[in-house]
Amino acid sequence: MAKKMFKSESKRLLDLMINSIYTHKEIFLRELISNASDATDKLYFISLKDENIDFEREKFYIRIELDKEKRTITIKDNGIGMTKEELEDNLGTIAKSGSYAFKNENEKEENVDIIGQFGVGFYSAFMVAKEVVVTSKKFGSDEAFMWKSEGADGYEIVSANKDEAGTEIVLKLKDNSEDENYDEFLESYRIKGIVKKYSDYIKYPIKMECSQSRKKEGSEDEYETVIEDETLNSMVPIWRKNKSEVTDEEYNEFYKDKFHDFTDPAKVIYTSADGVVSYRALLYIPKKVPFDYYSKDYEKGLQLYTNGVLIMDKCKDLVPDCFSFVKGLVDSQDLSLNISREILQHDRQLKVIANHLKKKIKNELKNFLTSDREKYEEFYNAFSRQLKFGIYDNFGMEKDLLSDLVMFYSYKNKKLITLDEYIGAMPEEQKFIYYACAENTDKADKLPQTEIVKDKGYDILYLTEDVDEFAVKIMGTYNEKEFKSVSDGDVGIESEENKNNQDNEVLKFMKEALKDKVQDVIASKKLKNSPTCISTRGEITLEMEKVLNAVPNENKVKANKILEINMDHNVYKKAEKYYNEDKEKLKKYANVLYNGALLIEGLSVEDPIAFSNDICDLI
Repeated sequence: MAKKMFKSESKRLLDLMINSIYTHKEIFLRELISNASDATDKLYFISLKDENIDFEREKFYIRIELDKEKRTITIKDNGIGMTKEELEDNLGTIAKSGSYAFKNENEKEENVDIIGQFGVGFYSAFMVAKEVVVTSKKFGSDEAFMWKSEGADGYEIVSANKDEAGTEIVLKLKDNSEDENYDEFLESYRIKGIVKKYSDYIKYPIKMECSQSRKKEGSEDEYETVIEDETLNSMVPIWRKNKSEVTDEEYNEFYKDKFHDFTDPAKVIYTSADGVVSYRALLYIPKKVPFDYYSKDYEKGLQLYTNGVLIMDKCKDLVPDCFSFVKGLVDSQDLSLNISREILQHDRQLKVIANHLKKKIKNELKNFLTSDREKYEEFYNAFSRQLKFGIYDNFGMEKDLLSDLVMFYSYKNKKLITLDEYIGAMPEEQKFIYYACAENTDKADKLPQTEIVKDKGYDILYLTEDVDEFAVKIMGTYNEKEFKSVSDGDVGIESEENKNNQDNEVLKFMKEALKDKVQDVIASKKLKNSPTCISTRGEITLEMEKVLNAVPNENKVKANKILEINMDHNVYKKAEKYYNEDKEKLKKYANVLYNGALLIEGLSVEDPIAFSNDICDLI
């Protein structure tokens, strides 16, 4: 029979199919297995309407055969098969899908669960094969036909012999080259790995003859190699079982095996939805931070399945960055996929699922916090940075989602508390949520700026991570209570005796001596026992200056610093003495006080040698 040309724009389209659409060559096996599964599903669906068809599920299978000598891979099924016309229509027209047409014809019926709706999966075979031969016999027909093609040049269809209904696809592999080793697909371990990765949950058994090592009968230490049929797939996904059928141990083992963790997860989240978009999701909150979590190599995302077939290993669009630590998978048949099944269209269905999952994760974490505080704090200690960065990221877009999940160390309680707990314990007259930034809680506790707040009996949150103040600043308020740093120029606590003395000549002289190092030198409103402290005016705080300047950058950030002097401390009396007796010493004294206050804040001294010399001169 003369060779026929493909009905579509054959060569250019097939070249695109083979060389551009699919990312990985191993995908060919996923596509052909999915088509074989569809063929069996179609026969099952017809049997529901035809009592003469006896469909016994256990009789149906998909078989893979490898022949290293002939360099062929064979995929067989005993599903519905194809007529000559269907071979012509489905395989002779690139991007036409028999499965898609079948589903459309029966769209009003239930139980239609067809994977291969995309029309081009079959042609992925040409990524690895220089020749493809398809032999098929339609269920209920006496005739069989063979479709044969070597690629874009065309195809031929001839009569063939086949005993049972179904389809057999034989791939003659391409020759190896310097860049490609096609022989890898003739190794049983490689095929088993591909099936496990992409097609583990195909509902029919995928069988292949594999060599097994076993003890010789009657021998204790002698082994023999035998060839046995092996089922490569597990068939039933754990997320499609009823929750009552799955133990906690099974969920945990699935997580550790699937996502390569050695410890049980902190929490398992199972959720599903039916409606405009139907899906099932099995999510895990890890207990520990992955070793590469805060590196550029870490990839967030959930596995995405369509009817149990893996489509994407890391679908980034399903989880927001703030929940990038979440592992798991989503299985849906309602997503619009492009022709390769590898790239999702950014469509409404995907956004709906992502939005549902975001709310579900938030609610589960909130419940986790209230129902098991100890375990939540373990999780929080591992991933607090990500939650707080999520508040700050994207100009605070997710701050309302995350603000009641974050916790900070409480000066009064000596432990982590939530913002709700802080506000719930506030005295009626307290206006602000007070916080202090430092390298650790011990250093925060010793900051001189905290004295007046503590003296009033107010609690202070100690912020010890570099992202903390950025998160607090972007929140601005929580439950209508404004955040206030103890290092702010005005902490909102004043009394008549500690009002600023604007006309103090000593302080004015010290300000001039310090030049552009400070914006002002003032009588402190907040110091009780400590001699000095640094406060700031404006949006840039001391902590922000430290964090931002730690990043390599030519343009350094500078906070508007205020040197505060405790007017009741001997340090001020010493300044007065220098002002009256030796103003040159007062200049040095001002620099010593300023640099000492910087060191308390964890900031570096600009000129350590000059600082040391000033101390020695004053001594």
